[in-house]
Formats: sequence, C-alpha cells, structure tokens
Amino acid sequence: MAKTNSLIIYHNPRCTKSRETLALIEKKKPEIVEYLKTPPSATELKLLLKKLGLSVQQIIRKKEPLFIEKYKDKKLNDEKWIDVLIKNPILIERPIVVKGNKAVIGRPPSTVLTLL
Repeated sequence: MAKTNSLIIYHNPRCTKSRETLALIEKKKPEIVEYLKTPPSATELKLLLKKLGLSVQQIIRKKEPLFIEKYKDKKLNDEKWIDVLIKNPILIERPIVVKGNKAVIGRPPSTVLTLL
C-alpha cells in the first residue's frame, strides 16, 4: 500500500490524457500501475470508487468499442459491473490518480493538480 503522501496513477501508456497526466505529476515520482496489464481486484476497485466519490457506472468508458458492442444495453447491478471492469479493464476511465484517501480522474489532466 502506498504512503499517505505518495501518488499512484492507474495509467494506460497508449492514452494521450494518461500520458499528459503522468507528465504533470512525474516530479512527484508516482507509483505507476499499468492497469491493463495488472487490473485492480474487486476490493481495489471498490476502494478506488470510494476515494473518487463516484459510482461504478461513472467510471465506465461508454464510448469504448467494447462497451458499445457488448454492454451498451445491459442492465447490471454494481457487483456485475465491477466484474465486467475487472475482466475488461479497457472499460475503466483513465487515468486515475490517488493520493491517500482521495482520487481523481485526470480528465482533463489538470484535475490532478487538486491532489498536489
């Protein structure tokens, strides 16, 4: 687990916004989690949601082709959506930056400055 004052970024190196966000916080030496390679567990995802103050539906990338093809018309409860996100981490909004018990989505990237 990260120290209270350290930063964690859930990062996708192929995403422009994620790279821009990382560039903003690089001097703080964040822990970088490439969540497509190592998706969060259900427990970690629930904790992220709590820190973000968002519901699971609010962090789903609804314009992602996979969402449109497979999940657009699905009516799932929160637990099922969490399972979907764990199995398909590409559907998790990015980047997410965490500091202590607070987190923000770096869209726009300048949003992370509220954590610093």
